[in-house]
Amino acid sequence: DIEVLFLELATLCKAVICCRVSPLQKALVVKLVKRRRKAILLAIGDGANDVSMIQAAHVGVGISGQEGLQAARSADFAIAQFRYLRKLLLVHGAWSYHRLSKMILYSFYKNITLYITQFWYALFNVFSGQTVYESWSITFYTVFFTALPPFAIGVFDQFLNARSLDRYPEMYKMGQRGVFFNVKAFWGWAINAFYHSVILFFLGTVMIFNDIESDGLIGGHWVYGVTIYTAVLTTVLLKAALITNMWTKWTVVAIPGSLALWFIFLPIYALIAPKLRTSTEYDGIVSHIYPNVKFWLAIIMLPVLCMTRDYGYKFLKRMYFTQPYHIVQEIQKFNIPDYRPRMERFKKAVHKVRLLQRLRRTRGYAFSQNEGGQEKIIRAYDTTVQKPSGY
Repeated sequence: DIEVLFLELATLCKAVICCRVSPLQKALVVKLVKRRRKAILLAIGDGANDVSMIQAAHVGVGISGQEGLQAARSADFAIAQFRYLRKLLLVHGAWSYHRLSKMILYSFYKNITLYITQFWYALFNVFSGQTVYESWSITFYTVFFTALPPFAIGVFDQFLNARSLDRYPEMYKMGQRGVFFNVKAFWGWAINAFYHSVILFFLGTVMIFNDIESDGLIGGHWVYGVTIYTAVLTTVLLKAALITNMWTKWTVVAIPGSLALWFIFLPIYALIAPKLRTSTEYDGIVSHIYPNVKFWLAIIMLPVLCMTRDYGYKFLKRMYFTQPYHIVQEIQKFNIPDYRPRMERFKKAVHKVRLLQRLRRTRGYAFSQNEGGQEKIIRAYDTTVQKPSGY
């Protein structure tokens, strides 16, 4: 009962100072809030007596200072000074939350898009177990061809730059409210993947199925599978390009480079794998794919059709359901001047005024400020002027 009363009283306050508490009591306070409240707790300390508190919180930050490195070694993050906590939370914290949210959702999306197309194909072969894609192509889909885009998004993407995040601390609240990662966002990405798989498979089937070539023969099962596979790969890579906010050289390597890797890999694999008896499905397939006009139409039209809905949704969301970070992105893009008081300039001005006030309070004078007598004393020590009589 006392714990509950203490917690209710403490949560009504903006700040609570616990004086003369032991390391165990620090940890118990953190565990009390952690157990009774649905909140993410951060504990920060600089000494060995803060280790138990840091380990009890969800996120621990240690300061490597004069009291040693025990707190820094026991924490999730280590900083040199307490003032660095602002950048750690507002900038790197916001970046990390946004990147991880987008990376996780995109990883689910790209896998659902590919494997649901196999489910649609199972409806045609009466669930016989026959796959529409070659086995090694399925393996390399996650290992090589779509491995770099999540990495580039999760490491290098920035929805706002560091200066904007530091200037607008309100952006940090999006992580607290779960704007980018929640149940609604997950099912939105999953439904979008189902929608794309329907377009890619069924429209792709209409375009490439029973395709009669110039010699009167059809391409066959694996030509059909490679066409759908290439359209799926192009779609998920275009989706990665659409959700990327900042393009770097690594993003270019990850997204267009992955598509180029597939087009380089396919003829080499189709030539070497049958000779090594590793896989014979792609034997002679290149001559049936690259000269085929329907193949190129399928891998261009189907991804564009899928991305049209996504691009339209992104436009409507930004124009008519605007989020606060959309406004800050526009300010950042067009370099709109911020007429609010600059906090850093204000702090510097206050620091300068206080410094001058301290100097005035502590400044002493060697001579009296009275007009009488001061001039004589000064002139007494002036060697260029004749000294007054009596000295």
